[in-house]
Parts: sequence; structure tokens; C-alpha cells
Amino acid sequence: EHFDTLLAGGINYYSNTVQVADANSSSGFGGGYMDLSTLDRIQRVQGVLAVSPGVYDTAKPGSASVVSMGVPDFIANFDPNWNRYSPLKLSLAGGRWVGDASRLEVDLGSSIAAEFHVRVGDTIALPVRPSDAQPGFVNHRFTVVGILKPTLTAPDSGAYVSLHDAQMIEGDSLPTALRGQVDPYQLITGAVVYAQPGVNLDSLATRINSAVPTVEATKPSTLVNAFKSGGAVFTVMTTAAALLALVIGGLSVVNTMLMSVSERVREIGLKKAIGARTHHILREFLAEAALIGLIGGVAGYLLGLVLTTLLNGSNPSGGLFLVTPGLTALAIGFAVALGAVAGLLPAIRAARMDPVRALRAQ
Repeated sequence: EHFDTLLAGGINYYSNTVQVADANSSSGFGGGYMDLSTLDRIQRVQGVLAVSPGVYDTAKPGSASVVSMGVPDFIANFDPNWNRYSPLKLSLAGGRWVGDASRLEVDLGSSIAAEFHVRVGDTIALPVRPSDAQPGFVNHRFTVVGILKPTLTAPDSGAYVSLHDAQMIEGDSLPTALRGQVDPYQLITGAVVYAQPGVNLDSLATRINSAVPTVEATKPSTLVNAFKSGGAVFTVMTTAAALLALVIGGLSVVNTMLMSVSERVREIGLKKAIGARTHHILREFLAEAALIGLIGGVAGYLLGLVLTTLLNGSNPSGGLFLVTPGLTALAIGFAVALGAVAGLLPAIRAARMDPVRALRAQ
């Protein structure tokens, strides 16, 4: 469920904004640098409501090789236009928002705050010093002034600072030879464009590219399709795994119940001889099959709960798996239903058994 929420959040956000990056960037949004003054040119494009500068960096350099099933921790400047125009609203669980004048203050997403065990008033070093840090590595201690409420989407993994501090961190990541030659406070890694009501965002992206050749505005439909394609692959994989588990579980119940029927032939014959009707036998064996499904479902649920807890705990970005009461009820209920359906054939076989032949058996 966490993956579905994460995917839906990404689609919701990117379908309602235009992401802008440097036109010479080969790695897409956030892969190069734009001059801060470029935002004024973008703002003048017809259909643009607001433009927000973006400076994005990894919160844990050197962790790109770590397998992560969630959103990697990141550092970004806080966008004051986010809650004003974005469909994905953010709110604080405690503390306050950082402001344009904030210095060495940070708002943390719920996942990154939990990962580093920090609360409002604590300090955290950003970016986190990697074990193989180079001699020129620089980080700063930030005071946590706010912690966001969980959204189960990308913002949970973010550390939000003022634009000034985000540019400072980005400047620290520049090669040592360039640090004295480039003014980091005039650089941004991207921009977010919010459109006026009724404006087609794909068309707006095209107009931005025409009016400002030095940038590349990505059509929202392109990003949304990428999200949907990734979601489709994940869905196929999980569906295939579920079908495999369904077949194995169903065959296991059928085999168990057939063995039970063959071992209890005389018992079935005796019950029918003293008055048990066909529907009594049928109901008894269906109940046993459902009980097997229940036991298997509970055992599988507990095993899955342990595995997801371990995976989420080992995942540096807070984990991807979310077990909810609704999902729990669905999983166990499905296991019971599977057991009952799989036990139907053996139950019918037992119910139709001739009592005379059954008593003569064995």
C-alpha cells in the first residue's frame, strides 16, 4: 500500500506542475545548474502563475549504491508556493516552517526524522558525512525547527532548508577548484512552474522551451507516463508472485483435504450410517478447509509482518512496505476463502461417499 500511495502522490504532483531544468543537463531535472535570473524570463511566459526555484541535493552522499526501495533522503529548499498551489499539501506535526531568512535551520520529513532519531530542537549534520568522505567534504549542523506530518510520499524523506542554505550546501559540493570562481547563491538546480487555472500544462511546457531556450521544461504527461510505467512493472511482478502463491496454497489445501478424506473413510461411513446427512459432511469438511486457510493466513501474515518490519528497518529511506488493518483483514479473509474453495472438491467427495462401502473399507 505504501508503494501505491507513493506512486499516486508522484502522479498527482507531477501532473499539476511543470518541471524545468537546464537545457544542457544530460541527466534531466536537477542534473545541471540554472542561473537564478532565468526565473524572471519563465515568469513572463503566457500561462505561468508562479515559478519557484529549486535546489536539490542528496542528504547522504555516497549512498547511491545502497539498494533502496523507497525515496532516498534528499535536501531541498523549502518552496513557499507548495501549499499555495500544489495539490499535495504539507503540514507540520510540530514546530514551524523555515523562512527565506532562516539560516542553519531545517524542517524534516517524518521518515528522515525517524531515521536519525531527532526531534524539534535537536541538531543534525547535513549532508551526512559518508564513511569514504573526501578531504574537501563540508557539512553543517542544522537546528531542527519543524517536523512534517507523514504523507507516505516523497516529502517524508526530505530535509527542507532556506534557499540560501540549499545554495550553500550545493556550493560546498562543487569541485574545490570551482568553489572560489562560482557564486553558488546565483545557481539553482531546477524550477517548478505552477500554471494559471485552465492552462494546458503540456502546451505551457512547450511555450517555456520556445521562450527560454536555455532551459528544458518537461511535459507533465511524460513524467506521469514514466510513473505509470514503473507502477505497471511493479504491479505485474507482485501479481505474478500472488498468483504463484495462490496456486501453491490452493494445491496444498486440496492435497491436505484429499489425504484427510482418504484417512477418514470409515469415520465418514459411520457418521452417515447413524444419520449424518450429505450437507452435514460437506459443511464439516468445508469448515476444516477454511480453518486450514485461516491458520495458513495468520502464519503467513505474521511471517510477512516480520519480514516487512525487518526490510523497513534496514531501508535507509524509511521503507516501502505498509501494513494496514484493511490489508490485514483482506489477506486473512482471502486465505480463508481460498481454503474453503480449495477444499470444496474433497468435501464433495466425502459427502457423496456411500456409507456401506465406507464401512467396508480398510
